[in-house]
Amino acid sequence: MGPNPEHLYPNENIRQIVYIKNIITKPNIIVGEYTYYDDVNGAERFEEHVTHHYEFLGDKLIIGKFCAIAKGIEFVMNGANHRMNSVTTYPFNIMGGGWEQFTPRLEELPFKGDTVVGNDVWIGQNVTVMPGVHIADGSIIAANSTVTKDIPAYTVAGGNPCKVIRKRFDDELIAYLLELKWWDWDAEKIFRNMDALCSGDLEKIKHIL
Repeated sequence: MGPNPEHLYPNENIRQIVYIKNIITKPNIIVGEYTYYDDVNGAERFEEHVTHHYEFLGDKLIIGKFCAIAKGIEFVMNGANHRMNSVTTYPFNIMGGGWEQFTPRLEELPFKGDTVVGNDVWIGQNVTVMPGVHIADGSIIAANSTVTKDIPAYTVAGGNPCKVIRKRFDDELIAYLLELKWWDWDAEKIFRNMDALCSGDLEKIKHIL
């Protein structure tokens, strides 16, 4: 019931949208079912938007289920970091010509850990997400934002640097939704309760079947 999460295109008539999970080739990128990337210029090339991502560093990009990611996304990973505790930040070692002997040790480089996007997150166009950021469930990131710090669940955030603009719902409903975890339901239960999930009447979600 509903689109097949194992297909590349959720809708064969709209080929600018792909389910990201089905195009991932790198083991350090993990994406949940139904999360999509929308890009008329080639949604299939999503991995090109995850930059400076080197397996030897060990950091992962982890994205949950049912996320909507618009074109122009860039996830900047830890490989973009330069040593900052020395006189210069210039990466002499990658230029060769004998300079490679000055390669910094991994522990000398800033390392922010995994970048994590929760479930049911909407990321607008041309957003940049910096290394180690956690964007929690149900949040919305406005277009053209640069996310440098963690974003709480069910908030609207935007800007450069990205800041929380407002909560989407009151604290009681946010707590309920975080406990409900509707994104973990099976496809049949989601379909059965889609009216409540898509309704502007927020009380409907408290009467699920």
